[in-house]
Amino acid sequence: MNSIDRAVTQWINAPAGGHPLLDACMAAASQYGVPLLVLLVVLQWWGTRYKFRIRHACVAAGLSFLLGLAFNQIIILFVHRVRPYDAGLTHLIIARSTDWSFPSDHATATIAIAAAFLFHGWRERALGLFIAALIVCVSRIYVGTHYFTDVLGGAATGIVAAGAVRWLYSEGSRLDRVITRIL
Repeated sequence: MNSIDRAVTQWINAPAGGHPLLDACMAAASQYGVPLLVLLVVLQWWGTRYKFRIRHACVAAGLSFLLGLAFNQIIILFVHRVRPYDAGLTHLIIARSTDWSFPSDHATATIAIAAAFLFHGWRERALGLFIAALIVCVSRIYVGTHYFTDVLGGAATGIVAAGAVRWLYSEGSRLDRVITRIL
């Protein structure tokens, strides 16, 4: 493990366990951040302004989310990185995870959602989603469950997945018209 990764991970995790309010906020962001972003995407489905364009972005975000997590499953077949708390590097303030540390699924999921909105032309919404994603990503290091590079790797996977979906799933295609007219 490189010394910069170790230093950044420890720096972000250092306050964990010593600040009850900050600990509670970071634990909540870590636990509820992904479901909250998914809910924000789902709620946009029923918007009336730019209805089919926003629905296309919602579908793209969902596909990016799923494809990114699928990429992660392939990666963990080859990369078996021990969690930082098991390596004695961080202080864990949430329940232990049972899988490998790299890449972070939380980072992949949240960044994939935000990147999908950005790649489909929704810059303002993407900015809000990126801010929320950044909070989730930092919280995963703060609570002690990921290294800094786990989060960077997860973010990269999310961006690649969103890019692939942007390339493969075209707005206005026959499939898109069928999907975006549901409900």
